[in-house]
Amino acid sequence: MIKILKFGEVKNEEIFARTIPTDSVEDAVSNIIATVRNDGDAALLAYTKQFDHAELTSLQVTEEEMEEAISLVEPRFMEVLEKAAANIRKYHEQQKRDGFRLEESNGVVMGQRVLPVDRAGLYVPGGTAAYPSTVLMDSIPAKIAGVPEVVMVTPPGKDGKINPAILAAAKVAGIDKIFKVGGAQAIAALAYGTESVPKVDKIVGPGNAYVAEAKKQVFGLVSIDMIAGPSEILIVSDGKMNPAYTAADLLSQAEHDRMASAVLVTDSMEFALQVQEELEKQIPQLLRSEIARASIENNGKIIVAEDLWKAIEIANEIAPEHLELCVDEPFKYLEAVRHAGSVFMGRNCPEALGDYLAGPNHTLPTSGTARFSSPLSVDDFVKKMQYTYYTEDALRDVAQDVAYFAETEGLTGHAKSARIRTEET
Repeated sequence: MIKILKFGEVKNEEIFARTIPTDSVEDAVSNIIATVRNDGDAALLAYTKQFDHAELTSLQVTEEEMEEAISLVEPRFMEVLEKAAANIRKYHEQQKRDGFRLEESNGVVMGQRVLPVDRAGLYVPGGTAAYPSTVLMDSIPAKIAGVPEVVMVTPPGKDGKINPAILAAAKVAGIDKIFKVGGAQAIAALAYGTESVPKVDKIVGPGNAYVAEAKKQVFGLVSIDMIAGPSEILIVSDGKMNPAYTAADLLSQAEHDRMASAVLVTDSMEFALQVQEELEKQIPQLLRSEIARASIENNGKIIVAEDLWKAIEIANEIAPEHLELCVDEPFKYLEAVRHAGSVFMGRNCPEALGDYLAGPNHTLPTSGTARFSSPLSVDDFVKKMQYTYYTEDALRDVAQDVAYFAETEGLTGHAKSARIRTEET
């Protein structure tokens, strides 16, 4: 059963505690990366046999496999994928930015160009659940940014095939190449390249502890989106909310994995007890009830605060991945929210809406990193390049200032490179 904590009557450490995975996979991941660097495709095929129990002769998904997958997917699912993709595109198109150019009267020109990375890699998890939604969320912003080539990696099933729903989403998103490889070995392949898998500039997408550690270890050689932790939801709600709705929203995250965190902050003890009771009714009804039960009992909590403003303060301290404001006037509280990955406003906006269809991205900062990180966006797939142009007269006007600044730092070579152009020959 989920625990109920009254703010001010228990230690803050208990209110704000987060369960952090403690299993160290650093050495195992380091060995996998080294093996992939040395052995390339042979290592990927061997690891796929070892970890995924699939014997492959080639890694890349063929056009025939794509066509087969599409034929296996329900037409309605294809329609929903297209609808979701359209919403995601519409939202992320607003994030596109242009460079700028400043021209001074003395002929000086300064500017910035916004350029896409040459190639992006997308990791899509397999294992206990398939996530075609991740395919759309992580590849569409890259396409909007103008990335010339988007490469997807995802682990195959024991039959050596990719879940048809994932391939259908890849088709809708316009992904260029798909490879049947998962885990840390897939991240290594994207970072270093193999005979089949091309080296990328940016790696995005969630995964298990091995994937997260691999992304951490290759960061610097390539860019990554974030080190994703367990999924989180925090709901701020008054006593007027239907407790069945609230329980269902909490469980929508709890069913992800045993480490997921589901938190309710409310100003009503009566409501807290109602939600606690409703959770016990709904958990047995879930397909992944065992996972949801472990999440709720180990990481879930209901916090009772003195009022909704205090509830917002608590939410800011926790800085959740997903924040639901299930209150009468959600926009009244929105400006007070400073730390959250994505905010769902009002009583008719379940977090699941954002996972699949609404349009804003569902790849979000976890583990409190919403204090300084942002949702995945078009910005993740571009880089900024600046440029400067000076005329001879414009340089002459400032050369002595540049030289003086350089000499103050003890860099006489810098000083000379500015001054020499203005000296009479």
